[in-house]
Amino acid sequence: MKSYIDVDTGGTFTDAFVLLDGKVVFTKSPTTPNRLSEGIMKALEAAAEALGISSDALLENMETFRFSTTYATNALIQKIGPKLGLMTTVGFEDMLVIGKGSSWADKMTVKEMRNVARVVKPKPLISREMTVGVNERIDSQGNIIRPLDENDVVEKLRYLQSRGAEGFVVCLLNSHVNPTHEQKIEKLIRKEYLGPYLGAGLLVVLSSQVCPKQGEYTRTTTTILNAYLHRPIQQGMMDLVGEVKRKNVKGSLMAIHCTGGMAPIPRTTPLQTYSAGPIAGLMAGSHLGKILGCDNVVVGDMGGTSFDLSLVVQGSPRFYEIKPVVEDWWVDMTMLWLRSIGAGGGSIAHLNPLLANSLEVGPLSAGAMPGPACYGRGGTEPTVTDADVVLGYIDPNHFHGGKMKLDKDLAHRAIKDRIADPLGVDIPEAARLMKKVVDANMGDIIVKETYLRGFDPKDFVLFAAGGAGPTHCCGFGFYGKLDKIVVFPFSATFCALGSAGMDIVHIYERSKRIILLEPEARGYFEDYDQYNDVVESLRQQAARDIQGEGFSLEGMALRLELEMKFGGQVHVLRTNSPHLRLEKPEDVTEVCQAFFKEFNSFYGSAAMYPEGGVEIRNFILHAILPQHDIELPTYPMTGEKVSKSAHKGERMAYWEAYGGYRPTPIFDQVEIKPGNRLEGPAIIECRDTNVVLEPGAKLVVDQYLNMLIEKIRSAKNASGF
Repeated sequence: MKSYIDVDTGGTFTDAFVLLDGKVVFTKSPTTPNRLSEGIMKALEAAAEALGISSDALLENMETFRFSTTYATNALIQKIGPKLGLMTTVGFEDMLVIGKGSSWADKMTVKEMRNVARVVKPKPLISREMTVGVNERIDSQGNIIRPLDENDVVEKLRYLQSRGAEGFVVCLLNSHVNPTHEQKIEKLIRKEYLGPYLGAGLLVVLSSQVCPKQGEYTRTTTTILNAYLHRPIQQGMMDLVGEVKRKNVKGSLMAIHCTGGMAPIPRTTPLQTYSAGPIAGLMAGSHLGKILGCDNVVVGDMGGTSFDLSLVVQGSPRFYEIKPVVEDWWVDMTMLWLRSIGAGGGSIAHLNPLLANSLEVGPLSAGAMPGPACYGRGGTEPTVTDADVVLGYIDPNHFHGGKMKLDKDLAHRAIKDRIADPLGVDIPEAARLMKKVVDANMGDIIVKETYLRGFDPKDFVLFAAGGAGPTHCCGFGFYGKLDKIVVFPFSATFCALGSAGMDIVHIYERSKRIILLEPEARGYFEDYDQYNDVVESLRQQAARDIQGEGFSLEGMALRLELEMKFGGQVHVLRTNSPHLRLEKPEDVTEVCQAFFKEFNSFYGSAAMYPEGGVEIRNFILHAILPQHDIELPTYPMTGEKVSKSAHKGERMAYWEAYGGYRPTPIFDQVEIKPGNRLEGPAIIECRDTNVVLEPGAKLVVDQYLNMLIEKIRSAKNASGF
């Protein structure tokens, strides 16, 4: 008996996907922010119960435990990291305060940037008084211009310690070329706090280890964020490791990374866990798209707190963040592209007095505690879930398969007091407006992000994910010009399933400027050893890590990406290199041609500038250990007619196409069989979500028990837009 466990901890719910000897179970449990392992173990207990075994037996027979979480996001929002001290090169102490001139706008949309009067520059995680400059200097070629003054380092170290530093970040100028001085500072800190003292073992993070890349500001912010998140992430994850290892000492525990891969939890840096859950959903979308024959996919994950959007194009999650921003800070690390907005089941509706009491939904969320008003846990703010209850889309007695009872009266009261009465409308109309606004918010971001990347949303299929995704998929999907929607039996735990098919991936990056093509085509790069030495050093680092984790190198695959640019231009573009090594002139030409092709598809031919030459700025090596792919069970096709056992009756639900409530058929998803067809309006009740099939939409069940939804009339009739 072998079990494979995949867990995704979100801001509101913790999802578990468990595979045991061919049997699949997926469960949800409320997230416990103060101790992540508690909510996780409750989800696993529910899974074990469904499988007919104890939770101890489930863990004892575990082969792999894969974990993704939004805990890093929550830690940054709550500012629960330690007080840190920063050591930099003397003369550069104000780097964080100055930023990159426009660093105040790193996180903002264009609309937000235009409202300059309300702009507030983010406060650095390390204050100016906790930043010191040490006497040293290394030039851009790695030559030591000014030796490190060790006495000065010790003096500055004691100053930071006297100010309450609980850890140290070391980021010296040009340390990515020559890390000698950073390494010496680490030794001095360890020596200062050596022995049985409480200060021994203080956190020390070097930029040359975390981010050995050019760019002082982003290298510093990346290092600071890793140090700041280290303690809360370590406490949360290592508590989970301890909880699991008490019952299983053999199985491996993996953390999902924002790069699209995973690695053992002890070998994971804190920042790699950022947005790991939605990234797992993206990888699931890529794999499931191949199974279903969908090359272009929009993964729309509407959970309790946020709506996460990601794209699969031509079967691949091909987009990386050009300017990755973590909370308020621009960082320099590999992150797959996704967009998030505050639109989830717990998103709070409110009136904006500055805009004539216009209705807005989000970004604030009621979270897991107290949650929506209908949860009965003390929440008084009206949320999207409250609106769904009022509109009849959610049965208060069947929420999460009946495990959680909702209070419809509390939902009515919250919407009446905060929205309906101030607007002078009745409660159903207020709930309808709340749904319309949140659906439009999600549909807008789908349209904007697909068009901005040169794609037509009509060429994409929507994979509706998250606990609230199937409930709102017709609303935001049709508004976003997506005519085809897929709802999976496991849509409510989609991100947890995503990690089940992910590979073990380590990514190694290093800055090295190489001119592949001289300006005005005066000649191609010929010193192949420069290129090959960088790749070989990264490969050796990968081999040490993979072997250190107990894996064999036989199955390791390597993939090289290069960050390249035209000479005279500032924009750097990541390109897959056709060669790990350069051996002959044709190899150099092929690398340049790969860059030309990628640049043309991204910026267009008018921006091409080969006359300026071609440069490599950064090397990114992916070390990949392929894992088993997800396999969906298939079921025999039956007739189009839904059986009587699937029909649960009717209840009143509000449909904008009809201008009010109408008796609506309710179906049990468990009893719907492959080949069955339905037309809206209808509601399909699943264990952890509901599929709301709006008027003007049809649904057919495929051999995998997926529900395929298509629009059969105009979007106006289907969704009211």
